[in-house]
Amino acid sequence: MEEFIGNAPVVVVLLLLVAGFVLLIKGADFFVEGSSSVAKTFQVPSIIIGLTVVAMGTSLPETAVSVTASMAGKNELAISNAIGSNIFNLMVVIGVCALLAPVHVNKKTIQRDIPFSILCALILLVFGSIALFDKGPMILGHVDGVILLVLFVGYLISLVRRTLKEQKAGQVENKDAEEITVLPVWKSLIFIVGGALAIMLGGDLSVDAASRIASDLGMSQTLIGLTIVSIGTSLPELCTSFVAARKNEVDMALGNAIGSNIFNILMVLGVASAISPISFLMENMIDVVILVVFSLFVWLFAATKKRIDKAEGAVMLLAYLVFAVYICIR
Repeated sequence: MEEFIGNAPVVVVLLLLVAGFVLLIKGADFFVEGSSSVAKTFQVPSIIIGLTVVAMGTSLPETAVSVTASMAGKNELAISNAIGSNIFNLMVVIGVCALLAPVHVNKKTIQRDIPFSILCALILLVFGSIALFDKGPMILGHVDGVILLVLFVGYLISLVRRTLKEQKAGQVENKDAEEITVLPVWKSLIFIVGGALAIMLGGDLSVDAASRIASDLGMSQTLIGLTIVSIGTSLPELCTSFVAARKNEVDMALGNAIGSNIFNILMVLGVASAISPISFLMENMIDVVILVVFSLFVWLFAATKKRIDKAEGAVMLLAYLVFAVYICIR
C-alpha cells in the first residue's frame, strides 16, 4: 500500500487519506459496539463498560495512527498526532462548545482530572529531558511505554472504583452506557473483528497518505501530525460535542475532553512506544509545553466561575489559531 500511495496522483492520495479517517472512525464505532455488547452479555455493569470500552474507543483512531507510524519508523508522526489531538480537543472542541453554550465544569474535573492531565504531559517532558541531559537520543522507549501503560491501568482502576462508589451513593449515572444494545454473539464478533480490521487498514492509509502529502508539500511529519492527522482523528469528539452543544447538553464536554487527553498520552503513546521506540524531538518538547500552558489557561477559566463562557471559548479558538500559525512557520 505504501508503494502504491507513493506513486499515486495527489488527488488519489487525498481521497485515500479521507478514506483512512473514515475507516478509523467507523471501525472504532463498530469495535466499541461489538465489545460493549459482549461485555453486556457477560453482565459487566454498564458504567464500567462506559468508563473502559466506550471511553477507550474515542482514542482508538489516535492509537492506530501512532502505533502504525511508530512501527513504520515515522516517529515524528506518531507522537505529534497524540499531542496535536490533545491540543485540538482542549482548545477547539471545548472552544466551539463554549461559543454555542456555556460549558459548565464539574468540581471533580477542576480538582482532579485537569491536574492529572497536566501531570501526564509533564511526565512526557521528564522522559524527554532525561535523555536530553544524558546526551543520548531523545526517545520514548519500551520502558517509558510500559510505565505509561502501568499508569493508565492504575488510572482506569481508580476511575472505575471511584465512579462505582459515587454511583452507589446516587451521585453519578452513565446514560450512554445504559443505552448499549445487546447484539447476538456472532454479530458482536463480526463487529469486533471487522472494526479491528478497519482500524488497522485506516491506520495504514492515514499514515502513508499523510507522509506522502508531507513529502510533496515539503512539510515535516511533525507538522502534518499536529494539523491534518490530529484533526482527522479528533473529528468524532468535535462532532459529538458540537451536537451536544446545539442541544445545550454540554455539562460533560470538558470532562470528556480531559479524559480523552489522558487516554491519548497514557494509552496511545504507551502502546506505541512499548511496541516500538518513538523519537522525541525538541519540537515535540515545545509542543508538550504548549499543551501544558493551554491546560493551565483552561484550568483557570474553569476554576474562576465553574464554567467556560462564550468570551473564553473565543480566546481558546484564537489561541489555537496562533498555535497553528506558529507550527506552520517554525
